[in-house]
Order: sequence, then C-alpha cells, then structure tokens
Amino acid sequence: MKTESSSSSSSVVEFLEKVPLLHRLTSSSLKKIAQVLVFKRYERGDYVVGRDEEEMEGVYFVLEGQAQVLGPVGEENCSEFFLKPFDYFGRGIFGNVYAVDVVAVSQLTCLLLTCDHCHLLETKPICDLDNQRSLLERILYMDPLDLNVFRGFTLPNAPALGKVFGGQFVAQGLAAASKTVEFMKLVHSLHAYFLLSGDTNIPIIYEVSRLRDGNNFATRRVDARQKGKIIFTLFASFQREQQGFDHQESNMPHMLPPETLVSRDEMLQRRMTDHLIPRYYRNKVATQYTAPLPIDIRFCEPNYSTEERKSPSRLKYWFKARGELSDDQALHRCVVAFASDLMYAFISSDPHLKKGMSAVPVSLDHSMWFHRPLRADDWLLFVMVNLTASQSRGLATGEMFNRKGELVVSLKQEALLKENVTSNPILDSKL
Repeated sequence: MKTESSSSSSSVVEFLEKVPLLHRLTSSSLKKIAQVLVFKRYERGDYVVGRDEEEMEGVYFVLEGQAQVLGPVGEENCSEFFLKPFDYFGRGIFGNVYAVDVVAVSQLTCLLLTCDHCHLLETKPICDLDNQRSLLERILYMDPLDLNVFRGFTLPNAPALGKVFGGQFVAQGLAAASKTVEFMKLVHSLHAYFLLSGDTNIPIIYEVSRLRDGNNFATRRVDARQKGKIIFTLFASFQREQQGFDHQESNMPHMLPPETLVSRDEMLQRRMTDHLIPRYYRNKVATQYTAPLPIDIRFCEPNYSTEERKSPSRLKYWFKARGELSDDQALHRCVVAFASDLMYAFISSDPHLKKGMSAVPVSLDHSMWFHRPLRADDWLLFVMVNLTASQSRGLATGEMFNRKGELVVSLKQEALLKENVTSNPILDSKL
C-alpha cells in the first residue's frame, strides 16, 4: 500500500461532485475536502479495511479499480459485493460501520478523508446556521432530506406580502437543482412557472428530477410542494464552461453611478415623512414598509412610483446583495435569480395606475439566460421594458449589465394584472 497527499486540483473536485454522499454539500465544502484528502493505493489482494480493526481511518472514496466487501463470518444471507468508482465506505457522519473486510480485487486507488476532517461532511440544520452569514445565504440554504429532495424555509425577515415571494421560489428551486449537478456545470438558463401561492408559515419541499446528465450539459426539473400540492415548477439547464464565439449587440445605457443615487430604503423612508406627498400615500408606504430588503436597490429615476403620476413602462436600477458573498458562482446566480423578481411584474401594471387604484401584479412565468460570470455582491444594472399588456397579462423583458457594460443576464416574464378593489394581497390561486 502507498500513501500520497492529495492536491486541490479541479480534477479531484470534479470526482467528488459525482460521489452520491457529497451531492448535498456546497462547492466550497468540496474544495475544502479536496485539500485534505489522502491518496491510498493498493495491490490486488491487499486488505483496505479488516474486520479486526477497532476503528477505520475515516471515509474512503473509490477513485479507480474495484474492491470487494466481505461480511462477518457466519452471518446468514450475507452477500458479497463490489465497490466501484464513486462508491464510499468507512466511518464519518454515519458513525461506525458493521465489522467487514474490504479487499482490493484489482489495483485500487482510494481517496481517504481522515477522521479528524470528517466534520467537513456535515450539513447544518437551519436553526444552527451561522448568524454571520448574509440573509440571502440563509434564505438560499437547502436542508437535504434525501438525495434529490430538499427543504426550504421562509425566514421571518425575508421579503413577503402574505405569501412566499416569487424570487424566493426561483432562487431556492435553482439552489436545489444546483446541488444535484457537477460542480463545474453552472446554470445557463431557467424557466419557472408559478402555480399557486406559497404559505410562509410552513416549509417548502423541493423535489429534483434528473432529466439528463451529459458530458457538457445537465437538465433538471424542480417541483416545489406544500400540503401535498405542486405550487411551483422550474426547469434549469446547466453547462460546463466552454470556449466559443463571443459578441454583444446590446449596449448598457449610460446611467449615474450607483454610489451617487439614493437607496430604495432611504427613498421610502423619506416618502413617509415628505408632506408634499399626499397623506394616504404616505400612510400606505408606512404600512407596507417593514424592513430593508436583502438587496440594495438604487433607482436611476429617483421619482419612480409615487402613485401621483403614471410610471413609464420602462425601469432602470442598480442592485447588489447586501454583504459580501463567497466566490461560489452558483450562489451568485441564485442571488441574482432571487433579485430578478423584486420589481419585474410592476412595470406591466404601473403605466395603468391612477389615484385610488391598487393593482396587484402576480408573476405567472419567469425565464432567465445567464451569459457570462457575474458577482451579485457588486453593482449590476437591471434594465427592463414592458412590451405589451393584454387579456389581463403583461409581458416584460429585461437585461442585466455589470459595471464594465457586459451583458450578463437576459430575462422575460409574464405577469397576471388585476385591479385589487379591496387593497388586500391575493393569497390563493392565481386564477
């Protein structure tokens, strides 16, 4: 047997992301594991683990070759079976195993995660999440229930208006799907359908269906359930990074830098005390404003949405996540997905607003295409246009640019447009 230190090369991470035991872990966790793994090489007939050993060294991942597991002597109906690449055995988060012999039946290479590093395999329950994490990272945390089943939560300080925020569905659904694909594959497109309103008081169960796993692409379907009903469905396609043609026809409009603009939260606070604005509108803002969003928004047109005048069917604003995020590109795309639904539906209804009227746009479907790497904790310019409104539905298109003017995301959304005569949010079916 030979022992060698492992490296944190991308090839090791790519191997780890295919191990079923590790599918529930984040990419940052896989990188940490890759840095501490030890290569163990065995010749045919070597014992990897003997039943007489009091403890195993840790968790073994079969990299190359095959091993045979022999059950305890005298145990009835004890079958012999082979371990192949991506299989694992040993002790770790699942505790001590049954007394067995593991024997190499060919030249065998294993990656060993020693006992003192097995804590890297743990996933924390929602109640134990580090309070220093940003609110967005806590919202996007997916509690693994099974290999393809995850549980999401609506936190008390998450955006909501009596129901689960649509961007939360999109972001959590994408986060669940991302946990079932290889680390090197990132989402490049998604299409989501909002079927029923979500209850903020109970968890959301996300079930992932693995529709395709190819060399360069993977496809997932995610169904979100509450009370036994599917309330949201998302289709997402993932791609391994590939070199190819590169051009861009869309140009970022020239806007004032976000540092020079007033934040949405500061703007709303000013409106609550601005006596030049009618009292009924100030009271409405004060009633609806609860806490700052986890997304910092800076409108390029500061007078947007005062209800005293019709708003144009176009909207531009800068946005970024509050706080610093990790370097996980999958996380940044989930955060952008969350932020994409904050204002999108309103540009279809705002041109039709008039004094005393309350319109409640409700997202019906939502599509996104991710063109280039991005950072959600750096400023992005969101440019959206309402193309048309008819038959109680409005269609809007959008583009997101980074500060260098690169088009990083394209979007489209259709929303249901209704005049709300009772001024209360719609809490049941969208139809």
